[in-house]
Formats: sequence, C-alpha cells, structure tokens
Amino acid sequence: MEIPVFTLDVFTNSPFKGNPAAICPLMHELSDDLCQKIAAEMKLSETAFITRINPSDNFTTGSRFCLRWFTPTIEVNLCGHATLASAAVLFQQKKNVNPTLVFETKSGDLAVTQQGDGYVMDFPLNPPTQEDPNEFRDIIKTAVGNHPIQDVCLSSNTKKLLVRLADSCDRSVLASLKVDPVSLMASEKSGRVTGLILTVKGSLDYQPGYDFYSRYFAPWNGIPEDPVTGSAHTVLGGYWSTKLGKKKMLAYQCSSRGGELKLEVKDDGRINIAGQTVTVLQGTITL
Repeated sequence: MEIPVFTLDVFTNSPFKGNPAAICPLMHELSDDLCQKIAAEMKLSETAFITRINPSDNFTTGSRFCLRWFTPTIEVNLCGHATLASAAVLFQQKKNVNPTLVFETKSGDLAVTQQGDGYVMDFPLNPPTQEDPNEFRDIIKTAVGNHPIQDVCLSSNTKKLLVRLADSCDRSVLASLKVDPVSLMASEKSGRVTGLILTVKGSLDYQPGYDFYSRYFAPWNGIPEDPVTGSAHTVLGGYWSTKLGKKKMLAYQCSSRGGELKLEVKDDGRINIAGQTVTVLQGTITL
C-alpha cells in the first residue's frame, strides 16, 4: 500500500517556522490503529487524514471531505493547523476548484476558504469561564513559577486551562518560561485539564501590533509544547475579545518556532482563524 503524505508548516510564510502537520489524502479509509501508527511514525503534533465522503468524488472537484486528526498518542476532537494544512493540500497540490471546502469532523462541519495568499477557517468558539486560581495552584506553580498571574479560566468542553500572566509581564517573560512536560502532567491528574494555555497582553507600540501572545502545552495528549495552536485560539479568541473589546485581533504564539494568527470573533458564536502555509515535504508512505 502506498499513501501520499505532505508536510506543511502552518501559520507562517517561512519554512521551518509555524506548526508542522502531516497530511494524508486517502482513496480508502484506514483502520484507527494504522492511522495512530502513522501519526506516531511522523512524530508531529498532528497527522491528518482526508477521505472522500462520496466515492464518486475526487480531490479536485469534491467540496466536502471527512477529516480526522491524530497526535503521536491519541486521536483529538479539534485541530486548527492541520485543518488549514489539509485545505492547503487540496487547493495547492490537488488543484481543488471550489472556493470553499467543508470538512466533516468530530467538532462538526469546518469550512476553509481561500483568502489572498492564505486561508480562513470557520471554527467553533470556546470562551472560557473564570476559575478560582487555588483550584489549579499546582499546575500554575509548575508552569509559571513565581511570576504574577491576572486570570485563570477553564474551557471545560475542550479541557484547556487558560492562565493569563499579569500585565507587568511582557512577551519576553512568556517566551523565556521553561515548562517541563513531565512535571506539568504530574501537577494535574484530575482529568479536568488536557491542555495549558499561557497568555499575556500584547503591546501595540511594536509593529505589527499583536493584541496578545500565547504558548500552549499538552503533554497529556503527547504534545510537550505545540508550536502554534489553532484550537487554543478558539479559547483565547473568546477570552481576549471580551477583555479588549475587539472582534478582530492579531495574535502571535511565541514558541521557539513562532506563528501568527488573524482572528475574528463572529456574532454567530464562531470564530474565523486565518493564516498561511508553506509546503516543505512531499512523499509516499509505503506499507
């Protein structure tokens, strides 16, 4: 069996920046076990599998496809960068003729539209709710040490915990944090949290004027630190839109690779997440 595979760097226009994802367009569905083994072999935060819904469709003319995402250890319910990468593969490599593609996923229908030199995803919004910091004392201490924090919120349906550093902390403080994934997992075993978002308010004094910065850690899902995370911004977008009083925001995830996301919180309870992609590898998995 031969399976085509593409690796793309997402939320960037430069190779070796942003978040890499492996994309496999499949003519026939694979077993869950084989999908998981391929994702473990790829060793990226996500490997995505695209399958046709209608057997008479092809990747050039079809407008609706099934999409699944696997980390090296589990299947996940929502992934932003691998969704953007999947659309880019269909638009760029398969020359898909439709202006918008819809993926049927575990998080419902997700639409991706071409826009300029990038793509816009229509995603669910997952605004978090305020929590008592004392309930998450151990995980906060493990992640940020003695740095002051301003807010602790939880998106219960995504199990993402958002910790906002005080405004006295800037991007350099966030970027310099050394977060040990083993200690992080040991500090939170309740099952309420499977991803940790650390965030700080941006400064519009510096161009291009990011509204906020973030980092994301999900060792519970086999991802020590994710470079640039679309799904985390379904939580961040809701939080910062309320705090800043803005619908449109420019965000930067300041991992070592780094990446930029354009966000628009919509009145229908969803969020547009836009970004660019770069294809860095094209090959074949031979089984």
